[in-house]
Amino acid sequence: MTDSVRKIVTGAPWEEQFGYSRAVELPNGTVLVSGCTSVVGGAIADGGPYEQTVNSFNVALDALKQLGLGAEHVVRTRMYLTHARDVDEVGRAHKELFDEVRPAASMIIVSGFVDPRLVVEVEVEAYRSDAA
Repeated sequence: MTDSVRKIVTGAPWEEQFGYSRAVELPNGTVLVSGCTSVVGGAIADGGPYEQTVNSFNVALDALKQLGLGAEHVVRTRMYLTHARDVDEVGRAHKELFDEVRPAASMIIVSGFVDPRLVVEVEVEAYRSDAA
């Protein structure tokens, strides 16, 4: 990777433990945000699928904010959830956050996460159009 790749590290314990950045901005303006869960202040936040989704996207949006970007720059989202029964609640949270933006989106059912209390994990991709 070149020096023109910007990396955001938030200090979350898994970033250090597993050796990754919360977000990476490529020279072409593409920003990739790693999987985000409902971990706030180092602990899993209370709440069901809706609350976990809002918290998870807020973690991702906070990383984008460090790069001077916001929800309006989001071009793709991925939502991983452990139960199909949670689709409506996860989708409701997504709509509230991104209804005006309308990014490409995927919702995928998975078998589980690193902690069984987590029911949602999200990924975000954004684009800075003035990068060129």
